[in-house]
Amino acid sequence: MLRGELTVVFFTKGLHRVISASVAAVAVTVGSVGQAVAQTLNGAGASFPAPLYQRYFAELKKQGLTVNYNSIGSGGGIKQFIADSVDFGGTDDPPEQAERQQMKNGLIMVPTAGGAVSVVYNLPGVSNLKLSREALGKIFAGEIKTWNQIDSKLPNKPIRPVVRADKSGTTFIFTRHLSAISPSFKGKVGAESAPKWPQGFLSGPKNDGVAALVKKTDGAIGYVQDTYARQNKMQTAFIQNKAGQFVEPSLQSANEAMSTIQFDNNFMTTNIQDPAKGYPIIGVTWLMIKERYSNPQTAAAVKKMVNWILTNGQAINGQLEYTRIPQSVAQKANQTVNTKVAAK
Repeated sequence: MLRGELTVVFFTKGLHRVISASVAAVAVTVGSVGQAVAQTLNGAGASFPAPLYQRYFAELKKQGLTVNYNSIGSGGGIKQFIADSVDFGGTDDPPEQAERQQMKNGLIMVPTAGGAVSVVYNLPGVSNLKLSREALGKIFAGEIKTWNQIDSKLPNKPIRPVVRADKSGTTFIFTRHLSAISPSFKGKVGAESAPKWPQGFLSGPKNDGVAALVKKTDGAIGYVQDTYARQNKMQTAFIQNKAGQFVEPSLQSANEAMSTIQFDNNFMTTNIQDPAKGYPIIGVTWLMIKERYSNPQTAAAVKKMVNWILTNGQAINGQLEYTRIPQSVAQKANQTVNTKVAAK
């Protein structure tokens, strides 16, 4: 018998009732299968928001929506979104115009959270490390080689910078800030998601790879999303901001910086590279949503996901040291998704 073929054998009276019951049973089965398919979404991308997204999607599963997210980095998320192999992508580094032109089903950038990029270090016996704007830029430009070049009270041992091995939105956030504050860094490295770092730097995949390398390398310094630093109980440096203050990453200091950030009509940030106050190395992370999906069930599930994230989900952000998206921006982004997302 072919799959999906319906065979009905009648033995007694009640023909009409048997046909009706059989058709109803088939309809329920087909409907259930369709519902199950529609209630599963697959995404991939940035590791910066991965701890937060894990919480989001655990809560959504309780509501019958299964969301699978593969934390492969922003560059990988953009590639898979272009290839149309995922329902949505995640990125901290907005796609370039050439990449956008390859997204044949359209693109809506939905901001979900903000957060700090911590500068983490492994220097036994040293706590409350303070790094000036000049020193931070020169360390990652490869110009400062030993710790006592920063401060004579620090150990005379090599600085071992640790960076991302993959194309990374976290790297873009970090290098964007360093390029804004350090002419030396801007000239030698620049604001890139996969820059060419000076020779001799160590590299690890994703935020957790950088964190692991810093933890096991004496004299190491690196950068990770702040939640990873806290989860790994790492030392975080006080970074000098635009106002001249040395600020440690925290939810309060990130929120203070985020309060000065503006969003344009496409939900892109316009002045985030060097905030006027608060912790200075912050970024926003986005979901990349298609305007056109292959079927109405998937389009409806995407709308459900985005609506929940931009309303109830925002209450989770602070629990994991991420900032919320301003309510007016979240409402506008949600409205854009509800209006534009549809089936082909």
